[in-house]
Amino acid sequence: MKWTVLVDNRTNAPGLETEHGLSILLEMEHHRILLDTGASDMLIRNAERLGIDLGTVDYVFISHGHSDHAGGLKNFMAINDKAKIIVSPYALSGKFYSKRRYLHSITTEWPEIPSERLLSIEQSGWITNDLYIIARIPQVHPMPKGNQHLFVETADGEYIPDDFRHELALYTNGLLFTGCAHSGLENILAATPFPVNEVVGGFHLLDGHESEDELGELAYRLTDYYPQTHFHTSHCTGDAVFPTLKDVMDERLQAFSCGTNIEIEI
Repeated sequence: MKWTVLVDNRTNAPGLETEHGLSILLEMEHHRILLDTGASDMLIRNAERLGIDLGTVDYVFISHGHSDHAGGLKNFMAINDKAKIIVSPYALSGKFYSKRRYLHSITTEWPEIPSERLLSIEQSGWITNDLYIIARIPQVHPMPKGNQHLFVETADGEYIPDDFRHELALYTNGLLFTGCAHSGLENILAATPFPVNEVVGGFHLLDGHESEDELGELAYRLTDYYPQTHFHTSHCTGDAVFPTLKDVMDERLQAFSCGTNIEIEI
């Protein structure tokens, strides 16, 4: 199993573009899965520069309705006419806003998805014998404080706090993809009914929100409760947050960026 970062906020690879978004190609024995699509057509340009043919992708997993994770879907579907789209119906129907710095829409401009290609997921379960989708994640552990900026618009035009019912996570062969982990990394791990060897995705721990003590306590809990798990993050994990976690988690926490390529034995 191999995963390659196509879109991220950061890069160490010459020639690759960056944007506020996330997209990762997961290659398995039987599937090629696009994990989110970034915010634009950047995933297509970066894939070309990496020699990756997105026409061979057979599943697209959309972790939630925000445009930095699903905005590139319409561009992807223009070059791939077969991949099935895994998404929550709440992501498709929601109107999402951020009030961070100023009020602005982060709603995805969805392409038309043919019914035969749409896998609308409301409950956790297997969609193939090796792809498990986690939905309606119970919010038992602390939620990321950065969520305080995020809202949904009601039919009456009111803005109410986002409860992230539109967020999904994907598990396969020991790997857990968190998207942005708006529901909280610990909550997603707790909702995963299988051993997790690798966690990949954003953690939505924004600089200046959780205190250093809170971050340290989180890092110690992850280390204690998941001693066999390695964590890979970037995108919505802050530049100042990462070293605080790293001080505790050491080699069990690694950063990724555009072009990162990891092969995992399963």
